[in-house]
Amino acid sequence: MPSSRRYPDAPRDDVVQELHGLRVPDPYRWLEDSEDPRTLRWTAEQEALYQAERATWPDADRWRAELAALNATDLVITPKARGSRIFVERRDAGRDHPVLYVREGEAERPLLDVRALDPAGRTVLESWEPSVEGDRLACLISRDGTEDATLWVLDVATGAVADGPIDRVRRTSIGWLPGGEAFYYVGRLASEALYQRRIYLHKVGSEPDTDVLVFGEGRERTQFYTVAVTPDGRWLTVTAATGTDRGAAVYLADLSTSPPGCPDLRPVQEAGQGRTRVRIAPGTGPHDPMWLRTDRDAARGRVVVCTPADPAPGAWRELIAERPDAVLDDLTVLSGPELARPIGLVSWIRHAAAEITVHDLTDGRELGTVPLPGVGSIGRISVRPEAGHEAWFPYTDYVTPPLVLHYDARTGQVGPWSPAPGIDAPRMKAGLETCRSADGTTVRMFVASPSGSPDRPRPAILMGYGGFGVSMSPRYSPLIVAWVEAGGIFATACLRGGGEEGEEWHRAGRGPRKQNTFDDFDAVADHLVEAGWTRPGRLAIIGGSNGGLLVGVALTQHPGKYSAAVCMSPLLDMARYELHGLGPSWVPEYGSAADPGQARTLLSYSPYHHVVPDVAYPPVLFTASDGDTRVDPLHARKMCAALQHATSGKGPALFRFERGVGHGVRSASSGVALFADCLAFIAAHLGVSPA
Repeated sequence: MPSSRRYPDAPRDDVVQELHGLRVPDPYRWLEDSEDPRTLRWTAEQEALYQAERATWPDADRWRAELAALNATDLVITPKARGSRIFVERRDAGRDHPVLYVREGEAERPLLDVRALDPAGRTVLESWEPSVEGDRLACLISRDGTEDATLWVLDVATGAVADGPIDRVRRTSIGWLPGGEAFYYVGRLASEALYQRRIYLHKVGSEPDTDVLVFGEGRERTQFYTVAVTPDGRWLTVTAATGTDRGAAVYLADLSTSPPGCPDLRPVQEAGQGRTRVRIAPGTGPHDPMWLRTDRDAARGRVVVCTPADPAPGAWRELIAERPDAVLDDLTVLSGPELARPIGLVSWIRHAAAEITVHDLTDGRELGTVPLPGVGSIGRISVRPEAGHEAWFPYTDYVTPPLVLHYDARTGQVGPWSPAPGIDAPRMKAGLETCRSADGTTVRMFVASPSGSPDRPRPAILMGYGGFGVSMSPRYSPLIVAWVEAGGIFATACLRGGGEEGEEWHRAGRGPRKQNTFDDFDAVADHLVEAGWTRPGRLAIIGGSNGGLLVGVALTQHPGKYSAAVCMSPLLDMARYELHGLGPSWVPEYGSAADPGQARTLLSYSPYHHVVPDVAYPPVLFTASDGDTRVDPLHARKMCAALQHATSGKGPALFRFERGVGHGVRSASSGVALFADCLAFIAAHLGVSPA
């Protein structure tokens, strides 16, 4: 450690965990306890060190101003049409939080503004769902980043609270019954903070303690549920997944033959047999067609058709076949009276970029495509629940801030629904490249640059994720734009473990094959140098959450390859990740330390356990927040202490800690501040100034 820098004192306790015959040292176990006086002292001293170091970074405040300007766009969230009303969330340029509006004819009025609830900006609107008729609105509101929300019901006509609060809910779906007098939701038992979920039926105006338990009793405690009801109130669908396992069980009930409080749920598919979702049009009877998008027996996904009377896999008939060049992401059904027959909008991911094809849902024929503005990403498609011919969806790419597009199935026309964002198009180009991983697998990456070609070695940032079947699709990012406009290049790697090439691609980078993810990332880093995009000494890496694990592995397996690393809300102690936050739900992705073989795999790459004394690690910035209930900040604390003790490198290991925010939704200004500091840290070590 350079003599000019003194790190806060962090005693190394003689703690050793016996794990299936292995001795696993854990000298910073005490940093797991956020209320331990030693942890509080260590955190306060780390915050002081961070602020002192930040004061030495050239242009730190200029980077923040640059990102604030690039983020100051009008943002419109995909609308939801219910009855004669349209609900839309919009954040005007320069404001911290979006406001939920309701549009009736040509008139639009604010319905919910969280700033009125909390001027400090720590309260966020997690999600919302209007009733079928649009007369009531269920909304989830959380505070201080915890994502532990309370559920409220508003009267749309007056804006008054009609019901609530219902507590112990987290990211739940809402299944309204017609009439707006009752809905299904997912809540937790009081016995555990994050687990033991159940599906309940709630009558508006009644006490939550009287809600009817509908599903979940006696099932695994780490199961996640979703619930949906068709707009006509006839069909109830439930999915049940163990943790983050994508092979969820699917159930269907006919509410015309069984009461809503005791639905006769019949299996459509058992757990572990694929990722399947049901799509049922309003007015569907037991022997009418319903559609399923599934990757059962088709790793890249397909669409099958069956009937509610016989929904089991043996009765499925393939309607839209699996594509060898793309992954089926979702199916949206349009079945309004203006259409001669039901139309399906099928969204695909082709090498991480979005495509939409239009199909006749009687025979599966492709009728055309929905043209998109460029090579980018789309979000969930929204349609009228009562069956119509219109669809709305968000679109973005590297040079296009998010905008909402509108599609009319009668004409096949697509165009902007929301006004164009009020910023100039970034001066950058993005392209897709390939390289070979250690085992010969082709790995793809998007490279954003000023010129579109490796005209000279430039300072580079590499980002990846590689987990949970998540695709790293092209999207607008002020961080990327600011870096490229300053003369750098920004690469986004599409790694095994992600979803860019389907479920087989995901499984090739999870559990015992997790090292493939890290090898892919390493290969992309080498490619950027070999192709002339950058040179040694000018490459930084950044990642968050599972991507923070990726960065932690990269800097411990190849410490000399990177000039700076930013590790955001990371997982880093893989021997004990199951004991904290949402860790137990990630066992399907990583494996469990309770299993001898899986424990050895976890320890083979666990970053915290691979910090070696007297190694010149690159400068590292760890970020964490006290409201993070997904990934506990203990991971960043323990790893930071370990690196500060071990590194012989000239750069620092720093800990940036925030209060009142968490892993998910946050105010615009706090997001700008976080990413600007990450960018300023990298820029200070790569010698880059804002444009």
